[in-house]
Amino acid sequence: MIRHLGPEDIDIFRRIRLEALRSEPAAFASSSEDWEGLPDAEWRRRLTVNAVFVDFHEGEPVAIMGLMRQSASKMAHRATVIMVYVRRDRRGGGHAKALLDVLVRHARVAGIRQLELAVSAENPTAIRFYRREGFAEVGRIPGGTIHEGREIDEILMTRRIDGEASSA
Repeated sequence: MIRHLGPEDIDIFRRIRLEALRSEPAAFASSSEDWEGLPDAEWRRRLTVNAVFVDFHEGEPVAIMGLMRQSASKMAHRATVIMVYVRRDRRGGGHAKALLDVLVRHARVAGIRQLELAVSAENPTAIRFYRREGFAEVGRIPGGTIHEGREIDEILMTRRIDGEASSA
């Protein structure tokens, strides 16, 4: 079951977000330390300014995906897919696809025409998933993140959603 989290869901958000950052530290631009000390008001704000979706299995949050819309008026048709994570023992179970489908429907209703994301060049599984889901590579940021002293390239990808059939 997928839920669009609201400001009252900070405990769920905190739990799955910190789990993601701790279990896959190389996959994210943020570290768990960046988030652990945030006050409740900041967790709530991040749930309000971004659309955050969580997939549950047997009542437990097992996957998360967010959408951060551009705020400038000339860029408001674009949004970035953020915080993508599926618990290791639930991978391959369709959670990422289901979350992305919900996120795309939400984005279309909000008038978003283009989704964008950055993915670690060292995550071939994620890159294949995004390609299967219609994202195309549009660039690369050499040394986009530094993890444990090592620079990791980021691959930039986009997907137009304005001309697609609305069943996705």
